[in-house]
Amino acid sequence: MTPETSNAFKQLHAASLKAGVLDEKTKELIALAIAVSRLCDGCVVHHAKAARAAGVTLPELHEMLDVCTLMGGGPATVYGKRAIDSFGG
Repeated sequence: MTPETSNAFKQLHAASLKAGVLDEKTKELIALAIAVSRLCDGCVVHHAKAARAAGVTLPELHEMLDVCTLMGGGPATVYGKRAIDSFGG
């Protein structure tokens, strides 16, 4: 990836997750749910850590992962576990 594309993606990332009508915590839960559903390991790790930093609690994470399991089946349980491990705490 070129530096230009990398910088553009970083700007998109920051703009998309900036608090607006939805707060940063909610946006990170959404991003993490999509990461789990898309089976993106690096995304799961990144957004689990970002969710924790944004104030997501472990019970909130667990409930969100329940919905991922509903929508994503068995594979979501594997990446859900990865999210819990990456969340820390």
